[in-house]
Amino acid sequence: MTSGIAPSAQHDGTSEKSRHKRVLLKLSGEMMKGKEAFGLDRASVLFISQEIKSVWDLGVQVGVVIGGGNIFRGSSEAAKDMKRAVADQVGMLATIINALMLQDALEAMGVAVRVMTAFPVQTIAEQHIRRRAIRHMEKGRVVIFGGGTGNPFFTTDSAAALRAAEIEADVLLKGTKVDGVYTADPRKDPKATLLPTCTYQRALQENLKVMDAAAIAVCRDSNMPVVVYNLAVPGNTRRVVCGEGIGTIVSGD
Repeated sequence: MTSGIAPSAQHDGTSEKSRHKRVLLKLSGEMMKGKEAFGLDRASVLFISQEIKSVWDLGVQVGVVIGGGNIFRGSSEAAKDMKRAVADQVGMLATIINALMLQDALEAMGVAVRVMTAFPVQTIAEQHIRRRAIRHMEKGRVVIFGGGTGNPFFTTDSAAALRAAEIEADVLLKGTKVDGVYTADPRKDPKATLLPTCTYQRALQENLKVMDAAAIAVCRDSNMPVVVYNLAVPGNTRRVVCGEGIGTIVSGD
């Protein structure tokens, strides 16, 4: 029986194919539901897991932050009469459900995984401790960060920026259903063009929907580059990590 933990030499960041030693992947909960109206689609979960494994197989240390919008969203009809703090707490619990589903799928593929949460859920996951998270990754384990930041009024984009800075990731990868950052919404504006690069300042000033303002501010202050790309295309996550010109690079340059 295999433990699912690859030899540490394969996860020390020395892979010749990868441009990065350690990455943080941000996934929206929407990616987990596939074509379903809400909830979880097993095929989508397995697809995402395979994309993560393809990067892990390169020897890259991988952290993941996942949203919960496929299960509960604070802006939904179900939350309209709720206090914002309570709605956000429900959403944080939804991210942990997604994290556990992703953990199960990855482990079935032979990938070693730890789920860490921003607040105690000690019977099913470890509480987030920065040094422990880094150590897990150094040992070749994918770390899935659930529970957002652990505080209401903050998005999982903010959680991703925070965790990326904490674990000293080389890059924050934002996997979406679009090819990158556009000058406008391409679904509404036929003249919208894809930007190969974008500065933090431009993203904020033009409200380009890269991430929320708080998340961009954390990335800017920690000099954390962000790559926005289409995760729905098979193999794209590996291509991005290997430095192919996919998506949009958001940085201070």
